[in-house]
Amino acid sequence: MNLRVGELARRSGLTVRTLHHYDSIGLLRPSARSEAGYRLYGRADIARLHQIQALRGLGVSLADIGAILDRPDLSLPHLVEQQIRLLDRQIAQQRLLRERLAQLHGQFRDGEEPALADWLTTLEMMTMYDRYFSPEELAALPFYQDGATKREEWTALAREAEALMRQSASPRSEAAQALARRWMCALERDTAANPAWLMKLNDMHAHEDSLQAQLGITSAIGAFIMTAFAESRLALYERYLSADEMTFMRGHYAQRMQAWPALLADLRQALDDGMAADSPQARQLAGRWLELLRGYAGDDPETHRKIRLAHEREPSLNEGTWTTPALLAYLGQAVATLQADAGR
Repeated sequence: MNLRVGELARRSGLTVRTLHHYDSIGLLRPSARSEAGYRLYGRADIARLHQIQALRGLGVSLADIGAILDRPDLSLPHLVEQQIRLLDRQIAQQRLLRERLAQLHGQFRDGEEPALADWLTTLEMMTMYDRYFSPEELAALPFYQDGATKREEWTALAREAEALMRQSASPRSEAAQALARRWMCALERDTAANPAWLMKLNDMHAHEDSLQAQLGITSAIGAFIMTAFAESRLALYERYLSADEMTFMRGHYAQRMQAWPALLADLRQALDDGMAADSPQARQLAGRWLELLRGYAGDDPETHRKIRLAHEREPSLNEGTWTTPALLAYLGQAVATLQADAGR
């Protein structure tokens, strides 16, 4: 079925003038003309119009759209997928904004005058995440979704940590270790177990004072949690290591933990990219992992064997660590390849 220009304009929501302009610049030429000379647009023309409007919605200029449409690898399903991701991001942003506005409306309804800080927070939060995450990432980042609920949960966790610190609780205490495990598991969940997103979220928290203020998570609280989490893991390793091995671990483990997210992010990217475990890049990542292992456990292969045994027998060692069975299997293959090469 062919559509005349007026009907296509009406059904597509565009103006006749716009369609005429697309024709004049060679962007969308009708595939046929009636005997009276009227422009007629067929199915292929409508598909091309969808591509044009999709690219326009993604911010591409008309001058660039023509060149893009001429590419043989252009895929309409891919463009639709990009539109869906963009809409998902917009929906997530609008939902979060609605929550903030609903809070302000509740204050108005109750006869309260919202504090200036509330207004500024609403405005700031609308743009803060955009400085650290891409639209696609925000559409899938659990920490960004259901903003009010997440903030309440993290504020409550921060209050628990602050209370333990006021009581001068040791990071080695059972209460501190239990809180740290809950904290790290929640953080793993709210970053979708993606170590790259963990690094971005940590960067945002470090540089955005307003986020720290909203959640109540100070640098002191963060340090307390990380120390307690390290202690919770050391308590499990202690079941398998000698006193001398544990002394070395206690002196190095917490510090070395800070380097894990970057390595895990690179491993995750290599795995997602389909990089072979025996590739030079994967072997380089395996080398970084072995260097970290030696940094907190020493050079003795027997100590390394005990640590592997601990991970086999203590599944909780992998909780809150952004590791998955697939990632660990990939790392194991890369390490085996590297060690085999070293033994030749």
